[in-house]
Amino acid sequence: MVRRPVAWIVAVVLFAEALGIAALNWFMGVVVDRQNMSLAGMDPDVMSTSSKIGGILFGLYFALCALVALLVALRDRAPAGLGRVLLISAAVVHGLLGAFAWGLLRWPQFLFMVVVLALIVLLLMTYDAQERPAARQPRDGKGDGGGDPASPAPAPPAPVTPPTAPTTP
Repeated sequence: MVRRPVAWIVAVVLFAEALGIAALNWFMGVVVDRQNMSLAGMDPDVMSTSSKIGGILFGLYFALCALVALLVALRDRAPAGLGRVLLISAAVVHGLLGAFAWGLLRWPQFLFMVVVLALIVLLLMTYDAQERPAARQPRDGKGDGGGDPASPAPAPPAPVTPPTAPTTP
């Protein structure tokens, strides 16, 4: 039974985005190579190759983030260690890409980046809550907490910070 489908959704979206990013950069590299374009005197072959390599690396990064989300979905546990860092970095990347999309492109691209960002944050927050153990039954078997009703209430917890020290004039 799937309790939290958000991890599955994030995995699918990130896998699709990984393929899309890699394909887009590969296409841009092919276009630069075929048109023999140059930017500020740079070699077109270098530009084409760097676009293709960058697309593959960026696609692999998103695929690795999608793999972490898939493992979270399969295990139904919170991501830990490097996986958590990867998902947080993917959220930051989507926030930055959303800002660039708002400034350079139109609102649908911005909306897509914000939705993916929200899904990643939702994945991180959904699994962040620690599940607490069930309340223990009292030893005498009474469901109301047992014990004497006239017993004193438990002491309040100690303050987190000490009181301020008095100052001298």
